[in-house]
Amino acid sequence: MRNIVLGIIIAVVLVFGLRYCEHQKEEREQLLESTALIQKQLKNVGKLIVTEGNYAQVLTYNDTNKLLGFIDANKKALIVVNAEATISYDLSKIETEIDEATKTVTIKNIPEPELKINPNIEYYDVSQDYFNQFEAKDYNTIKQRVEKSLRTKIEASALRTNAQNRLISELQKIYILTNSMGWTLQYNQTPITTEEELKQVKL
Repeated sequence: MRNIVLGIIIAVVLVFGLRYCEHQKEEREQLLESTALIQKQLKNVGKLIVTEGNYAQVLTYNDTNKLLGFIDANKKALIVVNAEATISYDLSKIETEIDEATKTVTIKNIPEPELKINPNIEYYDVSQDYFNQFEAKDYNTIKQRVEKSLRTKIEASALRTNAQNRLISELQKIYILTNSMGWTLQYNQTPITTEEELKQVKL
């Protein structure tokens, strides 16, 4: 009788032990699936986000040389600029860390936005004296002035803000995914629990 009871106890222990192992295995498989899915989503948003803007500007270029100290030699031109500017984030360079133990996805670093300006410069009413003619250095100087002026204008415009909003919309995809799977998203060491908090993140 004693042997029968002992056999029953051993059988019960084995059954519960096997079920516990199976349960642990299922949980581990689900965790691995979740991790793989999140990693895939992080890879999918690792694309270039671009905001474009078009700008027009009219400039006047004047340059005067003094010949013999009192004779003016002039050159001038009316310059019309049509430029396309883009601000982009290369999210393939985003730094993330996945902690399976705490089910946490940490965005550690987001690359700086890249501003590129492609100006189309056209010259009108070009006039130059014989002793002061346009040279390659003049065109380089004009291009530098144009780009500096455009950069100042773009930095003061809504283009950068629009680009940041586009970035936030991409990061929301990560938040929605992690939240739906019971994971936590955080930027640096700050947990993000709502989409509104994500919008308030200082990038």
